[in-house]
Amino acid sequence: MMYKILNLYAGLGGNRLQWQNCEVTAIEIDKELCRMYKERFPNDIVINTDAHQFLLENFKDYDFIWSSPPCPTHSLTRFFSFGRKKPVFPDMKLYEEIIFLRHHAKENQKWIVENVNPYYEVLIPAQKLGRHLFWSNFQLPKIEKKDISGNLIVESRINDIKKHHCIDKFDYKGTQNRLKILRNCVSYDIGLAILNKARGIQEIENQKNLTLF
Repeated sequence: MMYKILNLYAGLGGNRLQWQNCEVTAIEIDKELCRMYKERFPNDIVINTDAHQFLLENFKDYDFIWSSPPCPTHSLTRFFSFGRKKPVFPDMKLYEEIIFLRHHAKENQKWIVENVNPYYEVLIPAQKLGRHLFWSNFQLPKIEKKDISGNLIVESRINDIKKHHCIDKFDYKGTQNRLKILRNCVSYDIGLAILNKARGIQEIENQKNLTLF
C-alpha cells in the first residue's frame, strides 16, 4: 500500500525533493507555484487551494502530514522592521494547526508543522532543526549537517540557493518576492530525515498493533 503524504503550503517543494516510494498531494494557493511544483514533481497530485481549509477537511486521508504555514508575521525580520512597516497581528493559523493536529490526528498518523524562529517566546514548545522550528507528534532525528540553505539565505545569492535545492528553472511570474520563495524552501536533507523517522516509527507501531490480534 502506497504511503500517502499531504504536503501543505508546498511552495517549490524543497522538503519533498528526496522523498521516494510515496504518493504526495501538494497544496498551494499560488497558481504560479503550483505550475512550477508540478513541473518539478510531475507524479504528485497538486491542488491549487487554501491549505488551512484543506487540512481541516481531509487530514484523515493521509499517513503523514507536513505543514509549513506562512511565516512573515512571526519572523524576527518582520519584528525588526516595525518602524518601517505597519504592525500586524501574528497569523495564528500556525497554532491553530498545531493544536488541531495534536487533538485530532489519528493514532498512527504522523505530522509536522514547520515555521521560523519567532520574535516572541513560542506559545507551544517546539523542536529545532537548522534554522526552523518543528512541532510534531514524534521525536525528530538529530542532524549534524548544517542547513546549507540557511547560510545561503544570509548571503542572498539566488543562484546558489537554486543550486542547493536542485532548481534548474525558476521562471516565476507571480506577485511574490522571488528571493522570499526560495528562502521558504526547507532543506531537502532535513525533509528526508524527518520523513524517514516518521515512517520508521509508524512501521514499528504497525507491527506492535498486529501482535495484539
